[in-house]
Amino acid sequence: MSNTQRFGMPLVQSAQAQKHVTVNESLMRLDGLVNLVLQSVTTAQPPAAVIDGQCWGVPGSASGTWSGEAGRIAIGSNGGWVFVTPTAGMSAFVADQGTQAFHSGTQWIVGAASMGRQGSGMIIGMAEKEVQLSSGASFDTGVTIPANAMVIGAVAKVSVALTGTVTTWKLGTAGAENRFGQGIGKAKNSWARGMLGSPMTYYQNANLMMTAESGQFTGGKVKLAVHWWELRLPD
Repeated sequence: MSNTQRFGMPLVQSAQAQKHVTVNESLMRLDGLVNLVLQSVTTAQPPAAVIDGQCWGVPGSASGTWSGEAGRIAIGSNGGWVFVTPTAGMSAFVADQGTQAFHSGTQWIVGAASMGRQGSGMIIGMAEKEVQLSSGASFDTGVTIPANAMVIGAVAKVSVALTGTVTTWKLGTAGAENRFGQGIGKAKNSWARGMLGSPMTYYQNANLMMTAESGQFTGGKVKLAVHWWELRLPD
């Protein structure tokens, strides 16, 4: 055997010249894979600057130097890439989605809190965004609750003071404008922590909405996040 079974790390062979090359490659793989952090599992274009030890989950649409490596882990190494095939049960933190993921044996299941042998599982989901407000009495933030998600709550924090004639505002969804809070201020650091007393399932996509309780918005920025559970169907 010339490589380890799980991570494909090259093994030093007897009478091998330049053993340090083999050892260093194995160490580089370990440095990336232990306590694994994937920068993304959806980014198809490799980053322009390769950072040693930084890891990415290569998606099916990958291009450039990742072409043909779909499903593998790309590890930055000496200005290039080392590719490792993940195995079922591996876990990683997915940085651009802010959550853990399990590997099912065929793909990364982002947000998985549990994963059955047939692929079913409990998924913890989150969507977040800092939004720039435009003029109007209500504002569609573009932060989307996906269909068939049981929402736990949503939070908001004013990052740049809101402008306009608005005095206070509500956070919710269409038809339930104050579901996650009302009477929220316009000053920087005003906030809402809208945890629902009873989680609510949305059977269709719904966007978070900001609605002025009086007056109108003209500008400002707000950081928003919504949190939910999902049930994953078996493979």
